[in-house]
Amino acid sequence: MNTNYETLELRREGGLLWLILNRPYVLNALSRTLVNELHTVLDELHDDQGVRVVILRGAGRAFCAGLDLKEANAASGNGSVAQGLRDQRRIAELAIKIHRASQPFIAAVCGPAAGGGFALALASDIRIAGESARMNAAFIRIGLSACDVGVSYFLPRIVGSSIASELLLTGDFIDAPRALATGLVSRVAPDAELDRVAEEMARKILRNSPLGVRLTKECLRYSVDAPTLEAAIAMEDRNQILTTQTNDVREGVAAFLEKREPRYEDA
Repeated sequence: MNTNYETLELRREGGLLWLILNRPYVLNALSRTLVNELHTVLDELHDDQGVRVVILRGAGRAFCAGLDLKEANAASGNGSVAQGLRDQRRIAELAIKIHRASQPFIAAVCGPAAGGGFALALASDIRIAGESARMNAAFIRIGLSACDVGVSYFLPRIVGSSIASELLLTGDFIDAPRALATGLVSRVAPDAELDRVAEEMARKILRNSPLGVRLTKECLRYSVDAPTLEAAIAMEDRNQILTTQTNDVREGVAAFLEKREPRYEDA
């Protein structure tokens, strides 16, 4: 995987990839270059099964402040409605690609995660907050709809419709303690410990079989919108039978019986 980017920092540690938004001087706001480089990385991840878990975070004191409004304002009025829609969809597809990626994404949120930055965190599979984390759907505060970049899909599924409606209609920030209480994040850590906590969680995922992790993320994704219990169980049954045909499940059972750590080979 290419690691030479203008607005991103990538660190590969075995099966773990640190994906760091690297525009700290503007709170990692989403510029056109950052959006394009994120697309490049996400497309490469689709074909790189060597990366098994991704930790997404921002450099400096923020996760992501959302769209770079100075850049967007400078470009306003220079395109058609059709071009505007294409640009809008280009940003929204980041959330789709994170959601569809076979690798679990852990969003380590420190400081503000606003607008599009909030959307990137919501699209991730797991969210961990630093004590300074503050998240909001900022779009409505500047005259737009709060429903943008998949937020109206993810947020009510995570926290329920009442809290989602409150956050989307007011544009208010939700801080780390309330985010934990509502289930928006799975845990809160001191800012100085956030990377360590995120990495510990990633390592716990990495100790499991590669295929088992991929199928689990896929099944969770489909089960959230499954029309019936039977439909969800059909997917679960398929996954269990697929995994029983692998060498990894035999290794996992042997390791359990022998009271040792398994050595999975994704085979």
